[in-house]
Amino acid sequence: MDLLDFSDCKLYFEDELPAEAERLIAQAASDYGDPSAEMALLRAHLLAPEHLTVLVSLYRYYFYQHRLDDVLIVADHAKRVSARHLGIPADWRQIDEAQLGSAAATSFGLLRFYLLALKAESVVLLRLGRIAESRDLLIKLAALDSRDQLGAAKLLEVVDEFQSEESTTDEDSSFNLVAA
Repeated sequence: MDLLDFSDCKLYFEDELPAEAERLIAQAASDYGDPSAEMALLRAHLLAPEHLTVLVSLYRYYFYQHRLDDVLIVADHAKRVSARHLGIPADWRQIDEAQLGSAAATSFGLLRFYLLALKAESVVLLRLGRIAESRDLLIKLAALDSRDQLGAAKLLEVVDEFQSEESTTDEDSSFNLVAA
């Protein structure tokens, strides 16, 4: 399965959005930086709580506001909505290749969204310093994406290399302190 091929799949933002929710998202964009922007997005969420366009808007808002704990809440909701529509387990740890194939037949675009949401969550976890949780996600994604089209294996390499360098630096520092 080519996870980079968008030629024949419906994407999340192509789903019809209630007009009022669309207006509120546009209002939030124009009010960005003002507390009313978040309120507009939350009102849009009340109108369409499972619409991925609304959830992505909330995700981006919280991400750019550096409210990473809120980002994780929204990402988890988006993953659960996607998983339910795809007919896969809500817990990403339980997904196997057979379920992935079935999900791709259901909606390839939504499956790709789901997998990228997992990768995005791993990045947020890294930013929060929750390395072990991020690694678990990346290991699972790398196993599901054997051709590494989503870049999870490469990101995992970078994380592992950084951790290895950091532990070496820590060891060198403690050695220097003892030797001095």
